[in-house]
Amino acid sequence: MPAAIRKTLLHVENTLIEGGKTAPSPLTMIAAMAVIQNPWAGQGFVEDLGSQIRDCAPGLGLLLTEMILEAAGGGDRVEGYGKSAIVGLNGEVEHASALIHTLQFGNHYRNAVGAKSYLSFCNTRGPANAPLMIPLMDKNDGGKRSHYLTIQTSVADAPAADEILIALGASIGGRPHHRIGDRYQDLKELGHDVDNPAAV
Repeated sequence: MPAAIRKTLLHVENTLIEGGKTAPSPLTMIAAMAVIQNPWAGQGFVEDLGSQIRDCAPGLGLLLTEMILEAAGGGDRVEGYGKSAIVGLNGEVEHASALIHTLQFGNHYRNAVGAKSYLSFCNTRGPANAPLMIPLMDKNDGGKRSHYLTIQTSVADAPAADEILIALGASIGGRPHHRIGDRYQDLKELGHDVDNPAAV
């Protein structure tokens, strides 16, 4: 069966001043969230999670993507992106991971915003009102540090013990006064290759 959704939420944050200095362009960060019944709740240890992943993940990916696009004003406006999930205390972290770490979930978003890089992620277990952290990175360039951002929010009554909080995140813009450069400058200074940054 598709995910049993208790509610959806939309978080929009606009940063106008950072470090006491007005941002040249405001940074907008968006989180689209769904609180769902954990499809594995009450079943004990389930060896094969595949059927529930196929039932739940595609619809959740599509729903949350549509919420992001509406809030952002279109996929072309999204610059940074990421995903996150919190499973309630009666579930496994694997349950949270199962629903966001599948192309059936993430490809809706990736395709809609025309992205090349992987979706940065966070998956945790916690009670209602646990911090939801959505790490972001540039949708096309994993080395672009200006878009290393984190959306932090919470849902007062979720996840319940038998629920999962699923989220997608987006940014329009990067950090307002980013000034630490990109990782390519570090690689150049260290004499390392972009394809082998640890030089191993």
